[in-house]
Amino acid sequence: MDLLAIFGFLVLIYHLFYMIFPWFLNCNLQLALMNKYGKSIETLRGKVVWIVGASSGIGESLVYRLASVGCKLIISSNQPVELQEVKNSCLNRFKYLKEDDIEVLAMDVVKMESHKPAFRHVIEKFGQIDILVNNVGKSQQGAWENIDLEVDREMFDLNVFSIISLSRIVLRYFISRGHGHLAVTSSLDVLTSSPFSATYTASKSALHAYFESLFMEKMNSNIPITIICPGSVQTDILSQVLIDNLDEVNNKPSSYEKNKISPACCSRLIAVALANKLHEVWISPPLLLQLTYMKVYYPNIYKFLMKILGANFMKKIHDNTEVLETTC
Repeated sequence: MDLLAIFGFLVLIYHLFYMIFPWFLNCNLQLALMNKYGKSIETLRGKVVWIVGASSGIGESLVYRLASVGCKLIISSNQPVELQEVKNSCLNRFKYLKEDDIEVLAMDVVKMESHKPAFRHVIEKFGQIDILVNNVGKSQQGAWENIDLEVDREMFDLNVFSIISLSRIVLRYFISRGHGHLAVTSSLDVLTSSPFSATYTASKSALHAYFESLFMEKMNSNIPITIICPGSVQTDILSQVLIDNLDEVNNKPSSYEKNKISPACCSRLIAVALANKLHEVWISPPLLLQLTYMKVYYPNIYKFLMKILGANFMKKIHDNTEVLETTC
């Protein structure tokens, strides 16, 4: 067998590998390998972690996950009552935690003048920050042509500019300190272009691009950048989704149907990504994960397939709300 044939065979194996393995995973291959063979989340013990967007869903579950390994936590959102309930739950579940190990810091992140005082409060409380996890965000649904421009502005203020503002404050601190870790929750919608969620997808795409640029600037430093891309995770994000204008909100509680990963499973994988300082991670049920790989590696095949299946097919995959039982 000549070298060209060997090369062709290896290319074929490579492509077959990425066509087959996603059907058996709930995350991208690198994260799956780190989950099995990488650093344990126990290595995060003692780290001071600030989680913004911690009162429900993925953020709340991540609080429990990191509390279980002895992290010191600052938990923030604009829901002080829910934050206190999360803290109380941690103290009840993990008896080795002390009251001072978890700080409730309620804040409305779109009020960007509050970011510096909040940062100073964290430093005064714990003396340092090791990891900032930006998990704040809101979803949106509606036909592209019907979306009011005010919805676009509000979504970008919350999903992009508030996160960038706080991250820059903390990043400057990390630079002066010589190390730190920034993490942000993006979305697989950035890669698969979810229909009927144009504003949400655009805001997450902008956020993703901001942090990709930051990664390029800091990739040889001691400041790792982790971009978390969940897809189809069971949270309440769809229960407060904006529709076409600011007065139209879907207040229906999320139901439990099929094809979504539980927040507990998602939070474990996020903790693994933090422990192993991974750059970009995808967390999703197999079908959406396979479609994401197809969009990235075989864009022409993906477009052809989408024309056959239609926009409603992708909407159904993203909006389906039954929890998928998976092993993490």
